[in-house]
Amino acid sequence: MSGGGAHAAYQVGALRAIVRILPRHAQNPFHIFCGTSAGAINCTTLAAHADDLRLGVQRLTQIWGHFRVEQVFAADWLHLMATAGRWLSALFLGRFGAPLPLALLDRAPLEDLLATHLSLADMSAHINTGLVHAVSVTASSYTSGQSVTFFQGAPELSSWRRADRVGLPTEITLAHLLASSAIPFVFAPVALGDGYFGDGSMRQTAPLSAALHLGAKRLFVIGVQSPDMAVTAPLGPPSVAQMAGHVLNSIFLESLDADLERLERINQTVRALRRGNQGGGSVGLSEVACFALHPSQNLAAIANLYHDALPASLRFFLGALARHGRPDSALSSYLLFERGYCRHLMALGYADAMRNAGAIRAFLRPHHEEAGLAAG
Repeated sequence: MSGGGAHAAYQVGALRAIVRILPRHAQNPFHIFCGTSAGAINCTTLAAHADDLRLGVQRLTQIWGHFRVEQVFAADWLHLMATAGRWLSALFLGRFGAPLPLALLDRAPLEDLLATHLSLADMSAHINTGLVHAVSVTASSYTSGQSVTFFQGAPELSSWRRADRVGLPTEITLAHLLASSAIPFVFAPVALGDGYFGDGSMRQTAPLSAALHLGAKRLFVIGVQSPDMAVTAPLGPPSVAQMAGHVLNSIFLESLDADLERLERINQTVRALRRGNQGGGSVGLSEVACFALHPSQNLAAIANLYHDALPASLRFFLGALARHGRPDSALSSYLLFERGYCRHLMALGYADAMRNAGAIRAFLRPHHEEAGLAAG
């Protein structure tokens, strides 16, 4: 599952549809769970409830359906004014020993929420019994510049190293989830081992690769890539908010679709080689079946309907970055952890998945017993 702050509510809606599409007493079809950023939180929750997929989705629905910004980061006037004061102080007095703050927002509330509602011990227990083959969480190392996939799984799994990306076996903790979802500049980097890590969507050039390294033969992907909005004539140079939203879109939305295209080209090559080989032996490559679901509507455009749900303090600061004093939809959509917006995205994810119910049922139903089916 890919990331994108509040956009990950869309994934929960799609999951609600999946448990409805599957037979009532069907076994969990997923045995490998791979996530990045907010998607990492969703996928580890599913892995912790691998013995009851329906219950895991209910838990996610309850949390996302009642979200408030204050449950994710401190958004009151006191905290935001203190942060702004530290930034101004650092800008003007930095050479006299006041360091520039590493983040705009304090995520202590999210850490408390995860500690209360997410049982990583249950996830580990399911791995130990073999119910879950592997779980991975991807973060970006500010120290090495690499995309690092931390994974916990079956004993036979081994680490990997490719250009600018590595896979490392470890026991996944809350720190890994916080690191994977630490949007740059917005949330502070997280220390893991000898390095500092931020949002896993940064420098993640091959988001599907972790599942394949962990043994997946089939991939079920829930992305949050929105269809492009209509381009309007610019009214002037972009505001700081528009530039920030553009940067976040580039981080979160580009690599998954490119990797899906790459996978399809490889599958086409495998099929062509098999036809050319005419049954004369293995070509040494395997086709990887993949089902990918994406939003049918632009999530940033939906955010325009819910700006007023943001705390007044956050609206003020986001509006100050925009040209007309109203928060930029692309930027604010990542931070709109408010139940109205989250429920709207969940409803969209549910509707999109139900429109594809036949294809999803055909993709999942024959493979309930396969350990190679990955959710990501």
